[in-house]
Amino acid sequence: MATENNIGENIKKRRAKLGLSQEDLAKKSGVKYTTLTKIESGVIKTPSVVMTAKIARILGVSIEDLLR
Repeated sequence: MATENNIGENIKKRRAKLGLSQEDLAKKSGVKYTTLTKIESGVIKTPSVVMTAKIARILGVSIEDLLR
C-alpha cells in the first residue's frame, strides 16, 4: 500500500520530469494552484479522484501510477 505522501511526491517528480512548474500544471489541469501545492506538500493527503484524474491526464499517466 502507498504511504500517505506518495501521491504528492509522485506528482511532483513527474511534473518536474516534464519541466512543468506548479503553476503550469495547475493551469493545464484546472486544479487550483494552492490545491496543487497542498497535494504536493502532503497537506492534502487524499485528493479527490476527479482532481487526481485531471492531474494524471496532464502528466500523461494513470491515476494508479500516481498512487504507487
